[in-house]
Order: sequence, then C-alpha cells, then structure tokens
Amino acid sequence: MAVLEISHLKKAFGKQPVLEDVSFSVEKGSIFGFIGKNGTGKTTTMNIVLGLLKAESGEVKVNGEVVTYGDTKTNRFVGYLPDVPEFYPFLTAREFMQLSLDVSGSKIKDGHQKISELLTMVGLEDTNKRISNYSRGMKQRLGIAQALINDPLLLICDEPTSALDPIGRKQLLSVLEKVKEKTTVVFSTHILSDVEAVCDEVAILDRGVIVKQGSLSELKGLLSTEKWSIRLGTLEEAARVKEALIDGDKVFNVTQTDKSVEGETTDAKQAIRLIMEVVMGLAIVPEKIERKEPTMEEVFLEATK
Repeated sequence: MAVLEISHLKKAFGKQPVLEDVSFSVEKGSIFGFIGKNGTGKTTTMNIVLGLLKAESGEVKVNGEVVTYGDTKTNRFVGYLPDVPEFYPFLTAREFMQLSLDVSGSKIKDGHQKISELLTMVGLEDTNKRISNYSRGMKQRLGIAQALINDPLLLICDEPTSALDPIGRKQLLSVLEKVKEKTTVVFSTHILSDVEAVCDEVAILDRGVIVKQGSLSELKGLLSTEKWSIRLGTLEEAARVKEALIDGDKVFNVTQTDKSVEGETTDAKQAIRLIMEVVMGLAIVPEKIERKEPTMEEVFLEATK
C-alpha cells in the first residue's frame, strides 16, 4: 500500500519553473530516498506534501486522502523533521517532548511512557542537559523523537544529515533504521552515501522531473557501464597489463594507479574474461581481479548528466 502518492506535480515561482512533472509513490514500511542536487525542488515538493505550498497542478495523497493547500487534514498522518529544527533552548528533551504532546492534543493514555520510549530510541534518555547545550546531531535526533510523538504513518526528513559530522550522521542513520519499524520514512537528501546506507527505494529529481526511480539494486543494474580493477605484484607488471589492455574493444578508460590497473566496460563478464586472457598471455599472476560494485554516485551522475 502506498502511504504517499504524488501525481504530475508542477510548481513555479514567478517565471521560474521548479517542478515540471513530478510523480512517485512511497510504499508502507520503507525508507524512501528522494535525492537531487541542491536547489532542484526537493524541499518545494515536501512543502507541497505538507500543504504549505500550492502547486500549479497535480495531486498529492497521504494515506489515500488528497492534500489541500493551507489547512490539510492529512497532516494528522505526518511527522516532519526540517533540516534545521527549532526548540526552546531552556528546556530539557523530556520537557520539550511533554510540551509537544500537550500542544498536539494527543489522547495517549501514558504520555510519560511514550516520551521515554522515543527518547530511548534516539539515544537521549539519560541526558538532563538543556537543549541549548545540545550538539547539532543531538538536536536532529530530538527532532525525530518529536516528529514521532503522535505515531505518524509517514515521517518526512528534509536534509537531516546535511550539516552533521560523520559521527552525528552515523547516529542519525541508525535512528532512521529503527524508525522504519514504526513508520514509513521519506528521506530527502543530496548525500548519496547516506542513501546507500539506509534507503530501500530511491527517486532522483533533476530539472523538475523524476529521471530515475527504483530499488538500489535496480538502479545500479541500469548503469550503461561497469568498472573493473586488477592489482598486480609490481609496477612493471601493472604497466605491462595496462599497455596490453589500453587498445581493447571490450574495455576503455584504462588507467594505472601504483600497482593497480582499472577501467570501464559495457559487459563485465567479457571484460574479466579478457583480462584473465591478457595476464595469462603475459605469464603474470595477479594478486586480485575485481568487478567493482556500482555506487549511487555513479547512478546519480549518469541520471543527471
């Protein structure tokens, strides 16, 4: 079942088009990566989903209900983490969570237990610090806890890791994997390694349209080229192998770095077979021959070139 459905969305600011024709759906129980360069319209799309911006045309549904601009009832299904969440700095995490629960009008019977569970999940259960003393990563994790206070069906995270250090990013991604057990997540970002770490499916936004969509394995399988590498025992052997491969019709962009030779191919099996024939013909025993795993960076660059 699709928790979020976006159909033929268009949006412009004045004469500047941002979204030309955006369509995708997000299935229940997944972490969906919504990726694109900065300024391509990711936040604009999320704001339309939240009813904060009006689209020129198109339709958005959350849990089967149409989103309406300005006062949408569908936000009762949604939790939201902006890229820079704001808090009352003089409160503790528990005090802020209690305030959020009170303001939301929630009818949860045991709010204290609910708050404890969420703070434990994001790793903030043992701190009595004021929020003013929190790191950026701690604030992002508190933002996730607050966004989940009413058990939303959909959690929207807009660039949540963009300003975090490596430790903060790792902690936040770990939290998102736990969140997946409770709710569906839309993870809007331009950090491709984060997408590879946690996302089940991905949509790539470029020039106002979705240019690629699918699971990570599906998108990697659509790449027009693959990469390979071979590591030799000496620099001389590496140079000889490079020279023998440089004019081949099954491999191209062949380069040497120290004792390794690498390149690209449109058919990895044929390329590996050719490389093995070459090293056998040269009476060289390689240390390693590798068909390199495609990355989301390669997928993204090919999709947006």
